[in-house]
Amino acid sequence: MHCHCLTCQKAHSAVFATTARVSRSDFRWLAGESELGSFESSPGKRRWFCKNCGSQLMAEWADRPEVIVRVATLDEDPGAVPKAHIWTSHDRSWLAIDGDIPVYHEKP
Repeated sequence: MHCHCLTCQKAHSAVFATTARVSRSDFRWLAGESELGSFESSPGKRRWFCKNCGSQLMAEWADRPEVIVRVATLDEDPGAVPKAHIWTSHDRSWLAIDGDIPVYHEKP
């Protein structure tokens, strides 16, 4: 999903964060656990990040069976595509892509 909630906007400094829910039993850190930091962004929700670069990596609700992976941090194609935009009620009109300004696939 592409999450547009205010917390994701602020945590990622972006209009939305692309996320994927993964069964907790299928998720594991492969390396770098000692470099992880976390904070509770909402009651019961913990967000994990890299203490070296600040990248948001994963989030979890303590009482839910899945974790929320920040897809943009993956190096390889996860084999799935986003299926929806959520929390678009939090969109900010001044951050929308405006049809009146140029759009570039790469830096001009």
